[in-house]
Amino acid sequence: MRADQGFGDGKRVDLPAERRDQSASLFAEYGLTDRWTLQLKGEWQKGRDAFVDFEGRGPIEVGMRWQAYRDNHNAAAIYVGYAQGGEGRNAGYASPGAGDSDWEARAMFGHSLEGGGWTPQRTFIEAQVARRWRQGLPDEVRIDATIGAHLNDDWMLLAQAYGGAADGDSSPLWVSVEASAVRRIGDWSVQAGWRQTVAGHETAVSRGPIIGVWRRF
Repeated sequence: MRADQGFGDGKRVDLPAERRDQSASLFAEYGLTDRWTLQLKGEWQKGRDAFVDFEGRGPIEVGMRWQAYRDNHNAAAIYVGYAQGGEGRNAGYASPGAGDSDWEARAMFGHSLEGGGWTPQRTFIEAQVARRWRQGLPDEVRIDATIGAHLNDDWMLLAQAYGGAADGDSSPLWVSVEASAVRRIGDWSVQAGWRQTVAGHETAVSRGPIIGVWRRF
């Protein structure tokens, strides 16, 4: 992700120098039962801006997801997780190393539609709302949304939005959008896309490619 501007005072302003952030994330989930799923996430980061040049571990998170409801077209779940901060950016707006431990509660809702003819085979919509309680950084509210379209058994298109706001009248807030394509190859899937910050306050206008590799067991 690269940025040469930031959002401030309701408009874009030039940064003192280009900001660059690179990260490699490892995400895993394991179904313990039909309703309970264990989630794990870790990250390694590298970046620089006008004030700092850093490389190190990002936050490590562990959590549990409970499926509260499911039928043929709808699903609802609740997630609770704990994250331990690292040497990297524990929040996109914070300096490397700032922040300690976090707790998060998240509600997730999904709805699927069957297609046919000229429309995708299957389309789904997902929305997530979260509250994050942070040590060493402001508490946050986050809202994420996804629209996915299965063109066939092998190809899927995703359009996603990620928004959040830290507590406080002049605290950072951000909205990023992402578009990507996913190709399934047996038990593997490869994802490639582009992410862009489109609105915010006291946050960098970042943009860059996203690459993901998934494996089902």
